[in-house]
Order: sequence, then structure tokens, then C-alpha cells
Amino acid sequence: MNDPLALAAVDLGASSGRVMLGRVGPDVLELTEVARFRNGGVRLPDGLYWDVLGLYLDILAGVRAAAQRATRAGSPLAGIGIDSWAVDYGLVDPAGALAGNPRHYRDSRTDGVIADVHAKVDPERLYEISGLQFLPFNTLYQFAADRQRDERRLDGVQALLVPDLLGYWLTGVRAAEETNASTTGLMDARTGTWSGELVEALGLPAGLLPDVVPAGQVLGEVSADVAAELGLDHDVPVTTVGSHDTASAVVGVPAGTTRFGYISCGTWGLVGVELDAPVLTEESRQANFTNERGVDGTIRYLRNVMGLWLLSESLRAWSLRGTDLDLTDLLVAAASLPAGGPLIDPDDPVLLPPGDMPERIVRASQRTDHPLPEPGDPEVVVRCILDSLAAAFARAVLDAERLSGHDVDVVHIVGGGSQNALLCQLTADAAGKPVVAGPVEATALGNLLVQARTLGAVSGDLAALRARIRATTRLHRYEPRTRRGS
Repeated sequence: MNDPLALAAVDLGASSGRVMLGRVGPDVLELTEVARFRNGGVRLPDGLYWDVLGLYLDILAGVRAAAQRATRAGSPLAGIGIDSWAVDYGLVDPAGALAGNPRHYRDSRTDGVIADVHAKVDPERLYEISGLQFLPFNTLYQFAADRQRDERRLDGVQALLVPDLLGYWLTGVRAAEETNASTTGLMDARTGTWSGELVEALGLPAGLLPDVVPAGQVLGEVSADVAAELGLDHDVPVTTVGSHDTASAVVGVPAGTTRFGYISCGTWGLVGVELDAPVLTEESRQANFTNERGVDGTIRYLRNVMGLWLLSESLRAWSLRGTDLDLTDLLVAAASLPAGGPLIDPDDPVLLPPGDMPERIVRASQRTDHPLPEPGDPEVVVRCILDSLAAAFARAVLDAERLSGHDVDVVHIVGGGSQNALLCQLTADAAGKPVVAGPVEATALGNLLVQARTLGAVSGDLAALRARIRATTRLHRYEPRTRRGS
């Protein structure tokens, strides 16, 4: 086995991005953040966009810093992997020019488009093929919105999902990594390839979708121009990892058994189980579950829940009102409140766009038996958010268990939400199952371990990779304070 490798994990979230430097070998798994930068939607007169060019510059600066730190430590940078959010894409013309800046998935241009798509492809047939949860921002609905505005907009270009676009700029190689490609709604859930039937039915042009490649292969070496910009004097490969951040996060779940559920909790809560094959039943479609590809041919059978977006957007709204609140103090105050408050639906579409989240949550609570008083004290709103998220997370875990026939003995919460002790305890209570919290950095760890395995620094299946994380991570276990049915 080779000496430990120094690897850069580029991990992009909806509100921030970072570059993590990992040192990975047979007996080593170390992780250091070397750069963090802002991310988020940019509102223009015609809609909501991502600043993908600024993001690329921040990534280059972060990888350059990682390479410099690795060299100083005596182990030159040996690889790069990129993971990000799903569904959004940039359009690239045959000459390689960016023909369309990526729209933000919260952009309103997809409002009402689902009905138009379902008029072309029956929803039952669509689910039978793609196995994907119907969400208005899925890529196929974004494509339909683009065609509504300009019938020729998708002609003569190729759509590269965000991590694939960034990988192309680094290497000059165009591809669609399968874990993110599976979120588009255009992939066959059984075969892991593009569905010709759906592409034809939706009238999408030939060549729009690049070839699908699996996680865990070398996409290409960084180009000479990029190497010069990064200050590299040696070849550095870019590896396809689980480029959908949830796919990398699930690799980073420190499960010691296959009988686990997971909640990758950040802006979104991705709640489900890991399977060997998709669940494409009508009951699964009605329950709005999705079948996305995971690393090593697995299926991420899950439901999207709105997640900590509700909390972060509430904090932003209070700040705009001139009230800057300490989250730790808020959580302590929320924990002191009695149980039994209102439960809202975190996935109510009115909660999706940016705006005055506390006011919308108070309004939503007024449709329950326990309405929140106006204007809504911050700790009361926070407790409502966390109670509602915990209930939604528990429902999703129990529904995934029932619909898939896959028993769940323990629920793992990874990502930023694993640091929220109140949310973890409330989820354990609501699900009636123990919750194991951590690691916070599951996504970056999953990214790094797939890179390291691809480059020969470690070996083994997912269970072996997860055992390495268990051995190096401090975890916290929450037992349910009441069992379901008691």
C-alpha cells in the first residue's frame, strides 16, 4: 500500500463552499479546512442565478492554498474531487464557451412547469423510469422552462451539472457523473443510463446530455493552464467522486451495520436508506420518494425535506430587521419550551423561496390546532421549526423502512444538523429509534475516501470505508425518551 496521499475535496453547498485538504492512507485519515467562501443566489432582473464564475475563482484559490500547504508538509497534492448540490447546470457550446449561466433551483421560472411536462409523459410512467421524487426544480422541469422561454435555447449546447462544469474547466473533459446525473429526472433508475424514451418524449435535442460516468474514476488531469494557475509542477488528477453532495455524505455515514437510516442534514434534509435496487412502486411514487444513484452501484432511496433552510432564512430575516441573535442561545431557549407545540409542513411550497420566513411560519402555524402568537418570538419560531423538522424526518425514515422493506435499527444524522443537539434528540423521540450524530464533515470525508480508493491509497468496499470513519470520529448517541407506541 502506498504512503498517505494529500487530496483536495471541493465541497460546495447552497450558502457556502470550501476546500478541504485531506491526508489519507492505510492508517491515516486527517482533514483540514484550508478555504471557505460565500455562495448563494444572485437576483437579477430576469431571475435568480448562481455566480459560477466567482465560485470557480474561489475554488482555484482554495485548491492553490491546499497545494501549497501540502507541499510545505512534504506531500505534494495528489488529487482533486468536487461535490455540490444537484439539478442545476451550465450550458456549454461546441467551442467550450459558457452559453448559459446556471440558474438557481429556487428561481421561479419553473412554477407551473410540472403540469406541462406531465402532459407529455404520464407521471406514473415518468416515475416508473426515473424513480425520482417530483420536485419543481428537477433538471427536466428546468429544461422545460428554458424551452418555454426560448424554443431553441437548448439547441447546439451541452448541459453540464455544476460539479461536471467545474470538472470540465479544470480538465477539459466533459462527462456526467452518475450520482448527480440521477437527480435530473432523465436517467433510467434501473440501468443508470440516460432514458432515450424520456429524452425523445420531452423533445430534448441530441447531444444535450454528456456521457454518464461512475463515481470513482479519473476524469482527467488538470490542464496545463490550470496547473500553472494553481502553481503545480506535476500532474494532478481530478477524480469523479459522489458529485452529488448527498452521495458523498452517505459514503461518510459511519454505520457499523446495513440496517441504518440516514439524514444528511444541512440546507436540505435528505432522509432515507441505502439499497441495492430502486423501489419503483406506485405506493413509493405516491409517498414522493426518490431513487438516486449512490457510490458503488447503490441506490439512495430517500425523501427531500426542506431542512435547516427554515432556520438559516429565519435568522437572516431577523437580522434584516435589526435583530442579530445568537443561535446557541436561541436553541437553549427553544429547548426549555414545552413539547406539544404546532407542527407545520416543512415542505410547504410557500417556504421554498427566500423571504420573511418567521412570518410565513407563524401563518402556517395558524392552520394548526396550536397557532403561534404574532409576531412570533424567535425561540418559539425556532422550536416550531425543529419540532416540525424532527417529525418530518421521522416520518421519512419510517416510510422508507416500510416502502423498501429495509429494516432500520439506528438513524445516522450527518452534516451540519448533527451539531444541533435539540434537533437530534427530537428526531430520536419522534422516530422511536436511536440517533447517532456525526460526523459534521461526512461529505468531505466521503469525497476524500473515494478519491483515495481510486488512486490506490486505500482499498475496500463501503463498509470498509465507513469503518475508517468510525475509528477516527467522535460520535454522539441520542436514545429516544419514549418509544413509539408507548
